[in-house]
Amino acid sequence: MLRNLTAILVLGLAVIAFAGDDPGVSITIYNNNLGLVKDVRGLDIQKGAGILDFDDVASQIDPTSVNFRCLDDDNVAVLEQNYLYDLVSTEALLKRYLGKQIEIIGEDDTRFKGELLSFDNRAAIIKEDGGQIVMISMDKLINGRFPSLPEGLIIKPTLRWELESNSSGNKNCEVSYLTSGIQWNADYVAVVNDKDTKLDLSGWVTINNSSGASYENAKLKLVAGDIHQVTTPQFDRMEMSLNRSGAKAAPQFEEESFFEYHLYTLNRPATVNDKEIKQLTLFPTAQAKVKKVYIFNSRPSYYSRGSDKSKVRANLEFDNTKSAGLGMPLPKGKLRVYKEDSQGALQFVGEDQIDHTPKGEKVRVYLGDAFDITGERKLINVEDLGGDRRRETVEVTLKNHKDEDVVVTVVERASGWREWKIENSSHEYRKVDNSQIEFDLNVKSNDEETLNYTIQYF
Repeated sequence: MLRNLTAILVLGLAVIAFAGDDPGVSITIYNNNLGLVKDVRGLDIQKGAGILDFDDVASQIDPTSVNFRCLDDDNVAVLEQNYLYDLVSTEALLKRYLGKQIEIIGEDDTRFKGELLSFDNRAAIIKEDGGQIVMISMDKLINGRFPSLPEGLIIKPTLRWELESNSSGNKNCEVSYLTSGIQWNADYVAVVNDKDTKLDLSGWVTINNSSGASYENAKLKLVAGDIHQVTTPQFDRMEMSLNRSGAKAAPQFEEESFFEYHLYTLNRPATVNDKEIKQLTLFPTAQAKVKKVYIFNSRPSYYSRGSDKSKVRANLEFDNTKSAGLGMPLPKGKLRVYKEDSQGALQFVGEDQIDHTPKGEKVRVYLGDAFDITGERKLINVEDLGGDRRRETVEVTLKNHKDEDVVVTVVERASGWREWKIENSSHEYRKVDNSQIEFDLNVKSNDEETLNYTIQYF
């Protein structure tokens, strides 16, 4: 039976996302393998009780989410709904004709006519009219003839309603439903300058549709945010190639705040075909200020001990603010960074996944490990002060083999469930929270810098 779509979505997404009753298809796509479809069509309604089939729906539709309403007549009522999805296939046809008469044409135009006794993916067994039992390899089966299409088999997924109406005629009706198999994500392409101080950032929308339906000239809306669902299917994302055009594309999407999310509306109709990955520009290329940040995190947790030689991570960091050149909500997605070499050719320098980032927040992109900067952490001394109290002395040595000075942020982990204090330190530090301490070390070109500090737990 039908259930109200707004009750399923709780937040009333269907009503807000699909304001207006214009004929045609509208679709709102979410990040987490979910689409909300609204299809307005003219349907021939019979007076009294009658059956109406509504096809071309997504094969991954959630039938319990369907909402039907007649826009021209409030007196059209749905008495019963059925979702038909037993589609025509070789297996479905043969299954329906078990024990019945069929004709099969094999290689060399060999014909077999009789009762179908059984079949599997290797062979079909027929009892011919003369009583002879014949086994036909499915690999050699060329054609088959069936008297008629068995009842219940359909060509397309179909919603079938039993309606009751006070009048007949062609009436505009709206059908809304949820479907899985469709989602979108953002992809970003950034080109950083030679000094790593500015980047050109362009955003793309990647839509992956495997819902089992195509949406012709649809009104397209995208919701950025983490919508809660009982299950969250995984999504294999497509790798996007670099598109660096000299001309700036005009904005295609209008962005607005929507409940606790952000809604993006495409300003033109778009066709989203089944089994298709479509890409659209999210916003024109923006230039932002950026800086390179080196991070040495040799101690991923408080429980790691001893000496540790770890890589120094190279990151790009920028503020998502208007003053820095951006200041727009950035949906989560993969950000790829390119840079020109000495001959002017773009080279790929790394990528990272960014989370949903509101304007005003900082974005840090981890691109890879520094080749010419090394780090080593040593636990120099441990003193047991009795009870839960202890004192540790740590030494961190950074070596810079580059032809320029660098600043490396050393991240140290403390026990978050215990009280602690830094008794002495060779460098200033920041207490990020009760489990993370940061030190900034300026390491000269072709030189090294050593951090020493003592921490006491009590």
